[in-house]
Amino acid sequence: MTTPEHQPPTPDPASKDRVFRSPMGIVGGVALLALVLWLGIDALVRGEGRTQWLALAALILIVPLVSAFTLRPAVYANEERLRIRNPFRVIVLPWGQVASLRSGYSNEVVAKSGTKFQLWAIPVSLRARKKAARRSARAAGERSAGERGGRVGGGTGLGGLGFGAPRTDVDVDGPMRAETDKVMDDLRELLEHREAAESAQGEVTVRWAYEVAGPAVAGAVLLVILLVMS
Repeated sequence: MTTPEHQPPTPDPASKDRVFRSPMGIVGGVALLALVLWLGIDALVRGEGRTQWLALAALILIVPLVSAFTLRPAVYANEERLRIRNPFRVIVLPWGQVASLRSGYSNEVVAKSGTKFQLWAIPVSLRARKKAARRSARAAGERSAGERGGRVGGGTGLGGLGFGAPRTDVDVDGPMRAETDKVMDDLRELLEHREAAESAQGEVTVRWAYEVAGPAVAGAVLLVILLVMS
């Protein structure tokens, strides 16, 4: 009689990233890049003499910068770590190294070392916050009015017909929140559940995006040289 061979447990697949980006930033970046490329290519084709070199230098400088501040920013979150892709840096923070996530005039993560990193991909919209606050107050007022109407009608709704106050987002999900504030709430919840996990420990790493800074610096140097020589 043979003993069945025990197979080693299959490791769990790594958790997938949740990706957070700014839709308006992407739309604005695409539009701005289209405008810059249109003007720059037109100057390259139709320009004469030094104009073509100036247009080329401006394109080398502006295109990487526009891409860096609009298309590049993203935040990747899974059960092990938070990865932040900002215009010129990529920061990886295991949840065990995150002290807090703050929202003020900008959204930022604070490492336990005290270092702060801004979340470029999750911009704060004061206008969206005010709009959400107004909607929340209006919904709360409607709910309160409906409850008073229900009491007047005998406790069963309108005229005792069994219809209660209309349900609103405030009833179901609590006060209404701006979209980026909801994202920060999700990240805080993930931090709360995962910061003590063994797989969420490690060191904070920061890598500079030389692929963005290099072309921009080269374009700036070329542009300065051409302007000085003109």
